[in-house]
Amino acid sequence: MEDLFIAHISGMDAFARALITADKIINDSPYHQMKKDRYSSFDAGNGALFADGKLTLEDLAAIGKANGEPNLISGKQERYEQLINMYI
Repeated sequence: MEDLFIAHISGMDAFARALITADKIINDSPYHQMKKDRYSSFDAGNGALFADGKLTLEDLAAIGKANGEPNLISGKQERYEQLINMYI
């Protein structure tokens, strides 16, 4: 019984630490600006039209065919992972 009790307490402690970490990331880190920058193509032009439901996937396919391959832009996934690890 004692081991079960300790395991439950340890689990609750881990959840509490995770909640504190998530709060710090949301409130004290550059996360919101990073997210805004990452998805900025949805704020104007065809991205905004698609986000608003005014373009279909077929419309986007036609736009893609007309414009060719897009420029490769990093999603900065490693930066997001580093941000989380910095707060853990």
